[in-house]
Amino acid sequence: MNNLLELMTNRRSVRKYSQEQVTDEQIKKIITAALLGPSGHSKYPCEFIVVKNRETLEKMSHCRVGVAKMLSNASCAIVTIADRDKSDTFIEDSAISMMNMHLMAAELGLGSCWIQLRIRQAEDDRDSEIFVRDLLNIPDNYLCQAVLSIGNLEKSPKPHDLEKLHYDKIHSEKF
Repeated sequence: MNNLLELMTNRRSVRKYSQEQVTDEQIKKIITAALLGPSGHSKYPCEFIVVKNRETLEKMSHCRVGVAKMLSNASCAIVTIADRDKSDTFIEDSAISMMNMHLMAAELGLGSCWIQLRIRQAEDDRDSEIFVRDLLNIPDNYLCQAVLSIGNLEKSPKPHDLEKLHYDKIHSEKF
């Protein structure tokens, strides 16, 4: 198995983290991976907010109904925002950035979990995007796309079973 496929096989969404902190060097590598992603028409509309403050992470854990609680015990979170005025591919560019960060976290032996904000609801009934925008003072022309929670693994998750992949979803030439 090649290294990338092996990394992807072993990468899992992780919601429980140890108390050991992620280093600034690890965070820089994760952000670098995001910045290396392709962007439609080379517009690069994405920007990133690194959150390490415990109080802010706790507040952010309420940004989605029932699925963002891991933020309260994460070492940090990276919020992906995109300038909608800069590119019409900001959603795709954001997803690419998030996936690159997810993979780099796994490469570094860290756990991470993708928390979608776009078209989701916060616990206080606001849109998740508005919840995070208000919390982090994000300008109106930037849309909050997603948050990546990051922390050191409490335990290593089982890898994906390649035999259970849905190969029946592959079509040749026509549907």
